[in-house]
Amino acid sequence: MRSDVVKHGIARAPHRSLFRALGFIDEELARPLIGLAVAQSEIVPGHVHLNTLAQAAAAGVRLAGGVPVQFPVIGVCDGIAMGHEGMRYSLVTRELIADSIECMVMAHGFDALICIPNCDKIVPGMLMAAARLNLPTVFVSGGPMLAGYKDGKPLTFTTVYEAVGAVAAGRMDETELTALEEAACPGCGSCAGMFTANSMNCVTEALGMALPGNGTIPAVMAERLRLAKKTGVLALEVLKKDIRPRSILTELALTNALALDMALGCSTNTALHLPAIAHEAGCALDLDRLNQVSARTPNLCKLAPASATPIEALHAAGGIPAVLGELAKGKLIHLDAPTVYGVLGDSAAQGQNRNPEVIRPLENPYSSTGGLAALKGNLAPEGCVVKQSAVAPAMLRHEGPARVFDAEEAAFDAIMSGRIKAGDVIVIRYEGPRGGPGMKEMLAPTAALAGIGLDDKVALITDGRFSGATKGAAIGHISPEAAVGGPIALLEEGDIIALDIVGRSIDVKVPVETLAARKAAFTPRPPKVRTGYLARYARQVGSAAFGAILQD
Repeated sequence: MRSDVVKHGIARAPHRSLFRALGFIDEELARPLIGLAVAQSEIVPGHVHLNTLAQAAAAGVRLAGGVPVQFPVIGVCDGIAMGHEGMRYSLVTRELIADSIECMVMAHGFDALICIPNCDKIVPGMLMAAARLNLPTVFVSGGPMLAGYKDGKPLTFTTVYEAVGAVAAGRMDETELTALEEAACPGCGSCAGMFTANSMNCVTEALGMALPGNGTIPAVMAERLRLAKKTGVLALEVLKKDIRPRSILTELALTNALALDMALGCSTNTALHLPAIAHEAGCALDLDRLNQVSARTPNLCKLAPASATPIEALHAAGGIPAVLGELAKGKLIHLDAPTVYGVLGDSAAQGQNRNPEVIRPLENPYSSTGGLAALKGNLAPEGCVVKQSAVAPAMLRHEGPARVFDAEEAAFDAIMSGRIKAGDVIVIRYEGPRGGPGMKEMLAPTAALAGIGLDDKVALITDGRFSGATKGAAIGHISPEAAVGGPIALLEEGDIIALDIVGRSIDVKVPVETLAARKAAFTPRPPKVRTGYLARYARQVGSAAFGAILQD
């Protein structure tokens, strides 16, 4: 056993004395040590209950003859961090999470690993760590929050954000806003739509790193506890068979993940996280590949924010196995891709579509192409990303004047004060991975546009990124970013921007000579942050088009 390095032989008597200080007995020291990386905290609704799941997973480990050992993992609540300085500290934790798990596992000699995440950066950070360490590893997430309800209508976290814009526009009073605030998030779990957290938990199923149900079983259900126990048992099986993450996280698995992503209409943040996971696994994944898979994969689901349908409806309709089953009909996934429990076809075979209104049959999709699209053009030579399944048909092609802002807050103020008009293209720059630093999410401005009633009349482009809760013609990850002199830094107020999501292009209608002159006059701005982790991150981070991974 790998753990023998910390517990076997005469030379390890001092180490064993420390294990005994923890209460270990000889019988435990003779068994495999299974590390439980648990993102529990009291500040994240998606994480507040994770110790309960960890206890269930630990019970499964003991049933199978292993010894569970829990250790903590940090996690930022994107919703609480949204719209202020705290959002700079969200994406950057992905690397901290991967690094800290590496440190804990290598320092303490675990034989295998169970990852228990739930929210946005925690899932990909743990997947990156699993690929890097390449020890037998299984995942079980905390599960989604149930939707809130008011007047019989489902509510999610996004509902409240959009209501802020509605109040500003005089379409809602503050009493109704307070009622929504109190009803929207009824309990623990990751926010109740196909936002980034649930997107990544569903994608983890398609990657083959978790049992079926990981992405959709609601957090409060006993079924989630049973899944955690099964995962604990599975960890010992994976260890016995020596199934390693890099044997699972292959080109086939990444293609399957993209196909599910397109069918579900997942968050644009998956276009950041999947390339980063691929990098750790020694595989290649870029925006061209995303478009290739999108071109052949139909969009089968419209969940919040693309509609009012919460993710609990996806679970009731058959969950990810049912979606995989639909994709399998068209040979759009690789059924022979290995997983921690067999092959992906085992999950697809058990899939049963119980509600074709929630999971459209393959022959009746919402669209023939997937939920995400990557665009390129003279404004984004390396590319950018949009959740096309959440864009109003009228905005799939659009031209309008640029309204240029050098920070999210300035754009939000302009929206709330009524200075943005139908037809405009809002540009928010210097919010990229390096320029932000940290690539802030732009849910506040996009939700405000929706609340005001302009989300189907105004486009928003940024070198930052968007929450999975964003809807509308919101185009993020513009690369290269403004901080490194990308074309978005050269835009001026009133420049005409042409978007063609169907044609996969994004351009500014300015003569080449004019852009060249602006480029020659461009002067890099000094870093916004000069000390601490954000400063180090900004010096090392690469382009969003390639996953915003740290450079060696």
